[in-house]
Amino acid sequence: MIQEGLLLVISGPSGAGKGTVCRGVLDKNKDIYISISATTRKPRPGELDGVNYHFKTTQEFKKMMAENQLLEYALVYDNYYGTPRQEVMETLKQGKDVILEIDIQGALQVKDNMPRAVLIFIVPPSLEELRKRLIQRGTDTLEEIEKRLKCVKDELKYVSRYGYIILNDQVEEAIKKVEAIITAEKCRPWYYNFDDYA
Repeated sequence: MIQEGLLLVISGPSGAGKGTVCRGVLDKNKDIYISISATTRKPRPGELDGVNYHFKTTQEFKKMMAENQLLEYALVYDNYYGTPRQEVMETLKQGKDVILEIDIQGALQVKDNMPRAVLIFIVPPSLEELRKRLIQRGTDTLEEIEKRLKCVKDELKYVSRYGYIILNDQVEEAIKKVEAIITAEKCRPWYYNFDDYA
């Protein structure tokens, strides 16, 4: 019998390196699937619909909300973000692990609905380092960067709801820690089905 996959939820402040860590984990583990979020924000240069995000109009997104097509959703920085439910549930049933790279509001919704979800919070070494990363990324105005930095202290209030915290000062080490968490979670008693032993 196929064992259901693990649902991993990775969150953290904008610029903490969530995307880089997720890509590193995926590059080394081809059997892990990353869920593509839906969003109402405009694509950044180089982003593709269906690859980086499912880009939706506000009307399309609200229809998905009304029809319970989202595992979670939230309004973040004036745009909606959400996780399409069907593809995640189908992938887990196939025995594949799924990563959701989502914000804190969404992560806590997932945890409430799916208590076995594994929540991982990625933090930068410092606020100053975070500011540097956001400036170097070059995708936000200085005003938007300051807005994001103000949100960090509020976001950190919720880390106690997470199962794991990873300090992302060295990307390779952060990737190894996520892989170690996956290994550890697959050793938990609930992960196994002993029906075949009866």
